[in-house]
Amino acid sequence: MRGIWRVSLLGVLSALLLSGCGGGSSTSGSTSFVAGNGTVTFINASARVSAPPIEGKTLDGRFYRLEKGRIGVLNVWASWCAPCRAEAPSLNEVSRSFPEVSFVGVLTRDNFSTARAYVKRFAVPYPSLIDDSILLKFRNSLIANAIPTTIVIDKNGKVAGRISGAITIASLTDLIMRVSKE
Repeated sequence: MRGIWRVSLLGVLSALLLSGCGGGSSTSGSTSFVAGNGTVTFINASARVSAPPIEGKTLDGRFYRLEKGRIGVLNVWASWCAPCRAEAPSLNEVSRSFPEVSFVGVLTRDNFSTARAYVKRFAVPYPSLIDDSILLKFRNSLIANAIPTTIVIDKNGKVAGRISGAITIASLTDLIMRVSKE
């Protein structure tokens, strides 16, 4: 009997540890996702591949399309994700600092009412697409391997970099600056 309790307790503790949205560790649970650690990946211009079309319906019901000719920043988020909530003020600040850059969110594994509340609470100044199947189209490039993930697309529509996990103002600014100097 004592062994059963020990196994059950270990199972419960493991599930609790793995179900959180902790920074830098792989996590799984009822939401089944991985939280990144902020790792920045940059691809040299000669090795980049085209980003898939980034377009679709937004949370507010409008159609959005990321156009070539401008740098694009695509942020994958969910309202239930603690690192997403933590990075929201920094993303807002960077988006206001770079008005020449097109920012767009991609809502994943979430419902519309809580996502709309998140956008309102954090005063997110850019649109968010509600079709996360867009993320599958990045399979030949840098995929969204964590929630949150931020992908930077160059002016030619090619994937230039990724931040896996919550961004910092410094990490995203540096990535945008590197791409804009090309």
